[in-house]
Amino acid sequence: MNTSFFRQRHWLGVLALGSLVLLSGCERPPQETVQHGYRGTGMVQVYNPRIQADVIAVNQVPAPQPPASPDGPKAGAIYQNVKVLGDLSVGEFTRLMINMTAWVAPEKGCNYCHNGANFADDSLYTKVVARRMVQMTQHINTDWKTHVAATGVTCYTCHRGNPVPKEVWFTADSQPYGSNFMGNKTGQNTPAGSVKLASLPYDPFTPYLLGSEPIRVNATKALPTSGGQGESIQRTEKTYALMTHMSASLGVNCTFCHNTQNFGKWDGAPPQRVTAYHGIRMARDVNLAYMEPLTDVFPSNRKGELGDVAKVNCATCHQGVNKPLLGVSMLKDHPELAAYRPYTAPAPAAPDAAAAPAADAPKQ
Repeated sequence: MNTSFFRQRHWLGVLALGSLVLLSGCERPPQETVQHGYRGTGMVQVYNPRIQADVIAVNQVPAPQPPASPDGPKAGAIYQNVKVLGDLSVGEFTRLMINMTAWVAPEKGCNYCHNGANFADDSLYTKVVARRMVQMTQHINTDWKTHVAATGVTCYTCHRGNPVPKEVWFTADSQPYGSNFMGNKTGQNTPAGSVKLASLPYDPFTPYLLGSEPIRVNATKALPTSGGQGESIQRTEKTYALMTHMSASLGVNCTFCHNTQNFGKWDGAPPQRVTAYHGIRMARDVNLAYMEPLTDVFPSNRKGELGDVAKVNCATCHQGVNKPLLGVSMLKDHPELAAYRPYTAPAPAAPDAAAAPAADAPKQ
């Protein structure tokens, strides 16, 4: 029998198998598109309804508990060592503690943050962190309305029932195999979920969400200008890595924030680009002012390979949707987290003058 026949069948089989592998990496139809720009500009968002169903499911808001009465004694006057939220009534304070338990540690309960024998004790690091996170939440809702608007955030926005939010990041080692020529990876060319397995720097967070490096791409002209305008290829790659993370975190493509006519121009860009601009700076502020200062509080097993604490990025809140929790605000049910609530412990009552000892009375 002619061997060429078998040879042809062999290569047809290889081709079919290769095609199957290639197609398995693509999303099968149907796909849905939503136009949000002028026709012909490619300003559309593409959605997979099967994936969207799962994303929507994990972005549901828990049912709120009935509000508590603001009347009655204040929590700071009844409980010991209440450094924040002491101006809430005992009922309001208890309601928030119950909700925080459900939002953050539903399995371990109150003892995740508290010493069961002495709730005023601060020996558990989780209590110290939780207190600071309440202040961080109030700070975001007060000072970062340019990003969170009136929707705001609560503990649930990030935690979703987990003691540690699902989406956090640590500074990655750019030289995991040493500093020699073969070991120095310069922070890239290792498949990482942070950049959707692309050949891009796998830690776009340290330079932009902890540091303040310029977020820029290379020059807009074909040749370098005499003034040295434009950016290096390395910075362009880091910028693309950050944009890839943002796109995946929000479940959108580039045109959600950028005008296809010119991605670098602000003119004609969707308003979401301004919101994203403030979001980058909000994440940086939170990491620098609230997370990094807690480095000595966290135990070593909760830190990254370089000894740093977990920090926030876009995915921490968004988790696959362009508006966390699909834009549903939980602040209307928890106004105590909507703004700073400074608390001053009441001064001790003055002793009764009739019971006070005379100035020359002997000391006991």
